[in-house]
Amino acid sequence: MIIDVHCHAWPDRIAERALGPRVPQLPRVGDGKISTLPGVLERSGVDRGVLLGIADSARYVDGTNRFVASSRGGSLLGFGTVHPDLPVEENLASLRRNGIPGVKLHSLFQGFAYSDPRVWDLLEAFGSEIAVIAHVGRGGDAESNERATPGMVRDIVRRFPDLRLIACHFGGYHRLEEAEEELLGLPVFLETSWPPTMAELAPERVRSIIDRHGADRIVFGSDWPMADPAREIAAIRALGYDEETTAGILGGNFARLMGLSDGEPLPGPSVPEETARG
Repeated sequence: MIIDVHCHAWPDRIAERALGPRVPQLPRVGDGKISTLPGVLERSGVDRGVLLGIADSARYVDGTNRFVASSRGGSLLGFGTVHPDLPVEENLASLRRNGIPGVKLHSLFQGFAYSDPRVWDLLEAFGSEIAVIAHVGRGGDAESNERATPGMVRDIVRRFPDLRLIACHFGGYHRLEEAEEELLGLPVFLETSWPPTMAELAPERVRSIIDRHGADRIVFGSDWPMADPAREIAAIRALGYDEETTAGILGGNFARLMGLSDGEPLPGPSVPEETARG
């Protein structure tokens, strides 16, 4: 089972507007529409894709989580969103109401640093229940590039050992040296996306990172629509690992992290009895 853990899509009516200013320096390969994503995954040979919701302000958190919940099914799994401007309890309530098992943190678009004490309050509340996939590294202006450094992720890993954490872009988009120094060997999963393609990285360096960190803690992500899933799968296969290791990177490791069986939805967080009663 191939699982792309890093897919972005929006309601068709707003996809163009949502994509427009986000990463102006990167050409996109797709339109970012939720109606388009399943076909892209199928043509790429991806069995399941994780739709990542992002709310750039607190007022959009619950709406984004409802969108993710309503879009799941077929090939699509879903991670939702939180925002530190919203109280911890309200963030958790939105995730639980919508049965969402994990969240995407994106410092570039959400405007907060991973060292913000309010973010740490959220992570503490997540425990081992809510998984996190987080952008790490550059991708914006000088100020926003310092909101999610490999060193900040290192501190989070050490402070919250039970947190199920995936660090995107091998732990440091265009900060790979820092990621290698700060994160390799720590109990954190590293994700492979590197827009416009992982193939731009020297294969020997990628293999060195994987071997030093442990191939069982590497997961495949494309970052569609900023990269093509089929091309990224080919780049991973071209690394030359044996079939078992490759299968783990392409889907097995994430399935194990999330307790996901073939064809099943991601198990969601528990819903308190009072919430279930409404």
